[in-house]
Amino acid sequence: MNFTVSQNKDTAVINTKVDKLNASNAPELKAELTVLSNKSINNIIIDMKETKYCDSSGLSALLVANRMCKDTNGQFILCGLEKNVSKMIEIAQLHRVLTIVKSSKEALELVD
Repeated sequence: MNFTVSQNKDTAVINTKVDKLNASNAPELKAELTVLSNKSINNIIIDMKETKYCDSSGLSALLVANRMCKDTNGQFILCGLEKNVSKMIEIAQLHRVLTIVKSSKEALELVD
């Protein structure tokens, strides 16, 4: 299992259990997001503390999550970013559109 999902009411926390979020596993993350969307979950937190690399496919999956949450007036929060992942997000200018915090605890406080 590359991703674990825990739910509480209308909020889901997805933990990435992959070293690299890339073309080989990004479709699986998108599938998890679709399942959450079908359950009317509109607040999604993705904790990437175990992920050390993210390519364009991974960034695309994160943008899918962000769009899904925005479309349902929910919140998408990214947390636990390693230095290299954070740098990729900055290079892609996504730090300007995504909500990013240090920990899942901080993210959950923003949603409540």
